[in-house]
Amino acid sequence: MNHSKPIDMKTTMKSKIFFAALMAAACVTFTSCGNKAKTAANASTEQNASTVLGIDSLLAEAEALAGQEVTVEGLCTHTCQHGATKMFLMGSDDKHTIRVEAGELGSFDTKCVNSLVRVTGKLTEERIDEAYLQQWESQLKENTVEQHGESEAGCTTEKNARGETANSAEARIADFRAKIAKRQAEEGKAYLSFYFIEASDYEIQ
Repeated sequence: MNHSKPIDMKTTMKSKIFFAALMAAACVTFTSCGNKAKTAANASTEQNASTVLGIDSLLAEAEALAGQEVTVEGLCTHTCQHGATKMFLMGSDDKHTIRVEAGELGSFDTKCVNSLVRVTGKLTEERIDEAYLQQWESQLKENTVEQHGESEAGCTTEKNARGETANSAEARIADFRAKIAKRQAEEGKAYLSFYFIEASDYEIQ
C-alpha cells in the first residue's frame, strides 16, 4: 500500500513564486551594483580628464608629466613682444613660472596679461647641455642669435623662472656650465631640465 502524502499544489506554487522573486531581486541588485561601478569609474575618468593643476604643482611634478597633455591655470605676467607667440604663467611667485608656446594657435591675445589664464597643451622638456651651449657661443660669434626680450641678456621673465641672475649672454653660458657640472657631480646628469607647454587651447578666466 502507498502511504505517501498527496502533493500540495498550493505549497509547490508558492515555493516556485518565492524562488522566482528571489532570483529577480538578485538580478536587480547585481545590475544596480554593476551600474554604480560603471558610474563611479566614469566619474573618476572624467575627474582625471578635467584636473586643473596650479603652476607650483605642475613644476613639482614636471619630470613625471613630461610628454603628456596637461591643463594648468596661472596668472599671465608677460607675453613676448615679438607677436605674443609666447606667454608666461606664474604660480605663487616669479620663481614658479612656466613658458607657454602658442605653436599652431599662432599667437596669444595680449588681454591675457594680468589675467588668470587656463591653458591645455603638451608639457615638454627642454634640455641645456654642453652641445647647446657651444651652439649658442657659435651664434654669438656669428651674430645670428635669435633675440628674446629687450637685450641679448634674454627675457627677464624667463630668466627669473630659471633662477638666472647673469646680465649678459656670456655670463649666462658660464652660469649654465657651472650648474651642469654641479648636477653631473650630484646626479650623474650632464644637462639642465626646463619645461614649457605647447598650447593647444587657452581661455582667459
